Amino acid sequence: MPVPFDAELLAAHRAAVQADPAPMSLERLAEVRAEDAAEVPHLDALGRGGRFAVTEQAVPGPGGAPGATLLICVPVDVPGPRPTLYYTHGGGMFSGDHRVGLDPLLDMAERFGAALVSVGYRLAPEHPHPAPIDDVHAGLLWITDHAADLGLDPERIVVAGTSAGGGLTAALALTVRDQGGPRLLGQLLMCPMLDDRNDSASSWQMDGHDIWDRGWNGFGWNALLGAARGGPDVPPYAAPARATDLSGLPPAFIDVGSAESLRDEAVDYANRVWQADGEAELHVWSGGFHCFDVIAADARISRAAREARDSWLNRLLTTGRPA
Repeated sequence: MPVPFDAELLAAHRAAVQADPAPMSLERLAEVRAEDAAEVPHLDALGRGGRFAVTEQAVPGPGGAPGATLLICVPVDVPGPRPTLYYTHGGGMFSGDHRVGLDPLLDMAERFGAALVSVGYRLAPEHPHPAPIDDVHAGLLWITDHAADLGLDPERIVVAGTSAGGGLTAALALTVRDQGGPRLLGQLLMCPMLDDRNDSASSWQMDGHDIWDRGWNGFGWNALLGAARGGPDVPPYAAPARATDLSGLPPAFIDVGSAESLRDEAVDYANRVWQADGEAELHVWSGGFHCFDVIAADARISRAAREARDSWLNRLLTTGRPA
């Protein structure tokens, strides 16, 4: 039996399912991406009436390959050097846009006097692993190298991501640890997509019920990894749940809904951070489906989720630690 949804989320869940009832497939890929493109706002709208200076920056990938595009939103009335939220968007590895869905991140940036940098990365299946994580990493290195020019504090960078972006953010923290920098203050993993094996108890329990179920999740991992998906040779920089060593990572905030397919892999990741003597704060929101706080932003559970993230980030920025 599936976990029941929070009562206040039912109408939003029903509307989301009715809006897109078909399973994901290669034949639908252009349609899904066109829907994303239709939602891209004008850069002026992201400036919030001049409170943010908004620019875009192309960043070359490894070996001069086409790489990341950074949307850089810097608060104009906050003296530098400012903390930075380095955000990676969701979309299952195959869709999404770095300029879409940023209102909650801009809200957070305003509350904390932070800059928001949202990274656009190459999408699978045209650009399989390692292209997405290479791009996200290249963007972070560029921001760190140019922090002084932008008025940013390179010692106060918090990486954040939602869904596929949450998985890429976890992969970025592993990459930075293993390649020797830059230092990250924390990692904010919202309903992260971490495990290519797509075989947890929650993935089966919520199949056909969560808006992001095994079919959509499997399509995303197949796009990123192809025939390697689920096999013995998937690296942790593609699927962070494959990491055997979670020590030495920046403090993590991990949240997920109890009624979503990605629940168990998020809980397991937090548990293994603790087992490696690391710092993690885990929230499992009762009755929450995938991205509930975005789809039903005014629900009480969604407000509580945002407040918990703010509390963690406030402690992190104030003391350098989340506790």
